[in-house]
Amino acid sequence: MTSTTLREISALPTTPATLSDATVILVDYQNTYTRGVMELDGWAAALDEAATLLARARAEGSAIVHVMHDGGEGSPYDLQQEIGQIHERVAPAPGEEIVVKTAPNSFVGTRLGELVDAAGHQNVVVAGFMTHMCVTFTAEGAFLRGNTPTVVAAACATRALPSVVGPVAAAEQHRAALATIGDLYAVVAASTAELG
Repeated sequence: MTSTTLREISALPTTPATLSDATVILVDYQNTYTRGVMELDGWAAALDEAATLLARARAEGSAIVHVMHDGGEGSPYDLQQEIGQIHERVAPAPGEEIVVKTAPNSFVGTRLGELVDAAGHQNVVVAGFMTHMCVTFTAEGAFLRGNTPTVVAAACATRALPSVVGPVAAAEQHRAALATIGDLYAVVAASTAELG
């Protein structure tokens, strides 16, 4: 049995954003998530979907912002090293904005909010790595500042984690994060194909 979502109770929008009327925020598609200690389950399929999303966004004239997490020198998020760079499949094109963050919410301590406001779109489309962390908190950040977020599920991925009540598989973590997001913060679209 499932419950009614807070979005439904609050009569919030349930239709995914239209790309031509949205700012697309691509969160942390960095090489660190494709290998080593931070490798995500399902990263390759998610990156394929992110490339599809990015190509459509470019074709439809969306404002596009790429976000990178900076963990500092020697970390898995070292922006001075290849491991910290955005994966070549979704690398920024000339003229596309890049925001560097140090917190899971991409709006905290960055100019992302200013860029979203300058683009003039109420709608934002969020996708990235990791579903349960920076995607969730960036969607929350957008919602709390008054934007209308849509998250593209197939363009996100995460990893298995331990917990005090037992291990959580990556697929479970991914589903739970999307359920949290979809309960209040954003419309969750299964794939880019569901966007207007």
